[in-house]
Amino acid sequence: RVRGGAPLAVNLGTGRGYSVLEVVEAFRRASGRPIAAKVVARRPGDIACCYADPERARTLLGWEARLGLERMCEDAWRWQRENPEGFPAA
Repeated sequence: RVRGGAPLAVNLGTGRGYSVLEVVEAFRRASGRPIAAKVVARRPGDIACCYADPERARTLLGWEARLGLERMCEDAWRWQRENPEGFPAA
């Protein structure tokens, strides 16, 4: 809630979209492992692009993304490597 108002959603992101292939390549570099990928035609219903607009987060919260795709993939890979079973059960 912002200042006692109704709950609202705030997108966190860089405001820049990445292709699936860019993400696969970034994870290949982060993990140092091969990742099989096959380029095929878009399926019915697949969207052309999707990314988070961080403007509301910046305006309301003063939040701005500090990491790019490479660093996000490195951090995600490090966490997965250090936590192969995921989060502990509650």
